[in-house]
Amino acid sequence: MTTFYDEIGGFETMRRIVARFYEGVATDEVLRPLYPEEDLGPAEERFLLFLVQYWGGPTTYSDQRGHPRLRMRHAPFKVDPEAKDRWLVHFREGLDAVQLTPEQDAQFWDYVTHAAQFMVNTFDQPG
Repeated sequence: MTTFYDEIGGFETMRRIVARFYEGVATDEVLRPLYPEEDLGPAEERFLLFLVQYWGGPTTYSDQRGHPRLRMRHAPFKVDPEAKDRWLVHFREGLDAVQLTPEQDAQFWDYVTHAAQFMVNTFDQPG
């Protein structure tokens, strides 16, 4: 059975999407403070493995970390609507970098926009 992961080019395509995403996160004044590790590498690797597994690739993420439990893992971080919007800007850049078919792009984008909204856990305004 061919998975979406296979259809879009497998690991290399996912790696390129996530690498481009983290290039944006690294310099984003809203998002960068949400990543406590000095080196974004471990977060990038976790996100890559999660997306690979979600879209039908190897289950390395769950093998190493167990069930994704995304809301629980993100709970310590204040994810507000602005952070969600910035996250989507950088993910859009990642998708644009790999030039999927319009149908593949729409399917991936639909998932990430819903997932990003699901991660919002505060509506508090700073200050």
